[in-house]
Amino acid sequence: MPTRWLHDWLGADCTSLLVGAAVFFVVYVTLRACSSRGAIGPLPPGPRPWPLVGNFGVYLLPAWLLRRRHGRGSLSPHLLLTRLADQYGDVYSIYIGSQLIVVLNGCNVVREALLNFAEVFSDRPDVPSVTLITKRKGIVFAPYGQVWKQQRKFSHATLRFFGLGKLSLEPCILEELTLIKREIAELSRYEETFNPAPLINNAVSNIICSLSFGRRFDYKDQEFKMLLNRMSRGLEISVNSQAILINICPWLYYLPFGPFWELRKAELDITAFLKRIIAQHRESLDPSSPRDFIDMYLLEISQQEEKEDSMFSEDYLFYIIGDLFVAGTDTTTNTILWCLLYMSLYPDVQDKVHAEIEAVVGKDRAPSLMDKPHMPFTEATIMEVQRMTVVVPLSIPHMASENTSFRGFGIPQGTVILANLWSVHRDPRVWDKPDEFNPSRFLDEHSQILKKDCFFPFGIGRRTCMGKQLAKMEVFLMFSNLMQAFRFRLPEGIRAPPLSGRFGLTLAPHSYNLCAVSR
Repeated sequence: MPTRWLHDWLGADCTSLLVGAAVFFVVYVTLRACSSRGAIGPLPPGPRPWPLVGNFGVYLLPAWLLRRRHGRGSLSPHLLLTRLADQYGDVYSIYIGSQLIVVLNGCNVVREALLNFAEVFSDRPDVPSVTLITKRKGIVFAPYGQVWKQQRKFSHATLRFFGLGKLSLEPCILEELTLIKREIAELSRYEETFNPAPLINNAVSNIICSLSFGRRFDYKDQEFKMLLNRMSRGLEISVNSQAILINICPWLYYLPFGPFWELRKAELDITAFLKRIIAQHRESLDPSSPRDFIDMYLLEISQQEEKEDSMFSEDYLFYIIGDLFVAGTDTTTNTILWCLLYMSLYPDVQDKVHAEIEAVVGKDRAPSLMDKPHMPFTEATIMEVQRMTVVVPLSIPHMASENTSFRGFGIPQGTVILANLWSVHRDPRVWDKPDEFNPSRFLDEHSQILKKDCFFPFGIGRRTCMGKQLAKMEVFLMFSNLMQAFRFRLPEGIRAPPLSGRFGLTLAPHSYNLCAVSR
């Protein structure tokens, strides 16, 4: 039966190559063409694409099959794209089907493109695997233009009103840390190993929930835990090689089985959760006393409802809240998890962090944001983890909004632009021994923080992460407080997880357990 055949295909190994090629051929007419007509200059060089499937058949599909056969040790897309730059240069092109993609590598190229060509390269492509979920609304994936500018300006101002980037938000973060430390202390008392991911994920999510929804959720709330798990899995699926199939065959998204159903289920559950919260806010709204982001947005809707060209609606609010909830949770969670893993793997660095915290803060009070200027090694350690891991290694895809010329190459309108942040942070032309973990590279001769132009883990240009100030606050406070309270190590006899990570929309560490010893 056809359904059974498809089900077998989604779970198959090498046979998926032949079947995938057949599917690509059948649905080729649905591909979104990206014409080079009108481009100024020749296209960037790149590997020769195959008919119909582009470079997906040459590079990406074999890498996918290797991943399915050999597991998590295979070459991830950001590593593959970085290696291709050695052959084709810092600006090169590949094709997914007939869609032209220009990959930008290295610090100078990425900075020039996203800063000097910001008006052209700040748009977002219409990618089916993303559009099916976001409808091209919100902040992260919305197209560049007047609507996006107004929504981002309002969102940023409102979040600042409720404490984004301000010391007034610190008590909220410290409240979550108190609960985390209590949980870990209980586990360490009985020398139990534990997976830090659920605890960190809950805490980080609660902070963005406090800003957005005006409430936090209990760590034992089963619905909330399920939602966070689905979100994490959905982000992993949304940009892997299976998602490429959705981009070519959008109807696969609606199949009632396989990884595509997992993605759809995550969307349905998060949608129901967020819409229920918005409805509760609408019913209890007090215009004289807005409690959180949702209240402020609902008030803005009512103030602009008589305007014919109003850009504010509950529908748009839903997608902005979704962006805040998803992006505000996953990236920060993974950064902290990477920090704990690296400290377990580099005990000498952990010792130096402990010594600095003890010298500056002591043991009688919790580290505060006010201590940050006096803790350069701790901050440098966080920065080096961010450099080594790059939680969004390929950034969020950009798109050329018009034909342009960049570094002597023609970039046609509609070209997808991938800024390879992994290559920026591992560029041997600007980083000495870039594959070595060395926090001291961020310190000057006086052991103070050394700013680096080629370090931008939150992106750069007009599409830089709106919540980066919040993320910086969370990561510093959580990392320093956990380091003050505990010494972390991997369980005896257990191999460390590979540092290649799990590639999705973000680069997450493979699941690992820790032992914590109270200090």
